[in-house]
Amino acid sequence: MTEEIPFPPRRDAAVLQEWVDDFLEAGNSNGADIVVAQQDGERTNDTGLVIMRLRKARASIYMEPRGFDDPAWEMTLTARPEDLTAPPYEMGALGAEIVVASNLCTYLQYRSLEWDRNSGRH
Repeated sequence: MTEEIPFPPRRDAAVLQEWVDDFLEAGNSNGADIVVAQQDGERTNDTGLVIMRLRKARASIYMEPRGFDDPAWEMTLTARPEDLTAPPYEMGALGAEIVVASNLCTYLQYRSLEWDRNSGRH
């Protein structure tokens, strides 16, 4: 008799949206524009992608698990076509946006670890 190896739980777009909503409701966003990307393909392939569009720079920060079924998350700051020159207060505001993104990514990683632990499959 062959025992089926349980498939790890998916942190799909609906779960991620719930986590992002929790983060926003806690008042941690400072007005950030954060979206959970709807990914193409089957539901089982939806591994999670959260995007924060920066207001102080023409760029975005992508947050996603490091790999398939990995509870650790990473952030990617998109490339810009030109250098960013701004007064110090605008650079400070950009820094504050990056801190919000970092806090959100840390929160998503925590929730992923909690989700995996509660699933009983990790």
